[in-house]
Amino acid sequence: MAKIKRGDTVQMISGKYKGKKGRVISVFPKENRLIIENINLHKKHARPKKRGEKGQRIEVPGPVSASSAMLVCKSCGKSSRVGFKVMPDMVKKRICKKCGGEA
Repeated sequence: MAKIKRGDTVQMISGKYKGKKGRVISVFPKENRLIIENINLHKKHARPKKRGEKGQRIEVPGPVSASSAMLVCKSCGKSSRVGFKVMPDMVKKRICKKCGGEA
């Protein structure tokens, strides 16, 4: 599950939001789920906090399955599979399977 991290840009590859891109807000590795910006929005009712303020309906993103999202490569800009490569300085980096650049 270390293939997708918080802050990555992902593209949905299946489901209702197929083809849409968004930034990962949070990751839940045990449940294999992601929360992505502007994907799977739900309406949440918020009570008024101060006197005279009105209650409101806020749109909040819900979690989606990590298997329906694919990482978008920073170098080529396409969604692709992710590989790993150990660099000479013993640092493990994610690489794009399409262009070979750093994902």
